[in-house]
Amino acid sequence: MIAADGGARHCRLLGLTPDYVIGDFDSIDPQQMEDLKTKGTQFIIYPRDKDQTDLELALIFATSKGAQEIHLLGLLGGRIDQTLANLLLLTREEWHSTRLSISDGPDFAYLLRSGEHLTIQGKPGDTISLIPLSLSAIGITTHNLRWELNKSTLKFGSTLGISNEMLQPIAYIEIADGQLLVIHRKVTASMT
Repeated sequence: MIAADGGARHCRLLGLTPDYVIGDFDSIDPQQMEDLKTKGTQFIIYPRDKDQTDLELALIFATSKGAQEIHLLGLLGGRIDQTLANLLLLTREEWHSTRLSISDGPDFAYLLRSGEHLTIQGKPGDTISLIPLSLSAIGITTHNLRWELNKSTLKFGSTLGISNEMLQPIAYIEIADGQLLVIHRKVTASMT
């Protein structure tokens, strides 16, 4: 488990101890650092004046350690610039062979790249949104969604893939070429 700077606070709130904390440590206080050190957490410290965000440094570190699948938590915050940069960071070529996914509240997001497919388990009524993160996402085919696509193309900036609905407990999405962010929002009891 790797925490990107202030992510260590979130780990502590969940009762988790990260193996590593990476960053410039502008979002964690010294007492929290000491606490984590006593529990065996290792710290990789960067200067405040650096060319990457703490998240980017954490992804570089995880992939250098051979991670083939990375699940990101707390990626979406209160700042538009950070949120957008974090989402676009997933498209970097350096981690093209790493399976990346995101959890944020009721939302789960997956990055699909050329030739990949995804099976989503959920409930009828769950929302599925498809957002191209390349100039074009080509050859998109979906099954068990209200509005199905068959070898369709979504262009960067298009909203055509937003707010589709699952019709069955399992949905299937594939892409021939490009990069596609697939967001699954689970329906909650209060929404029914």
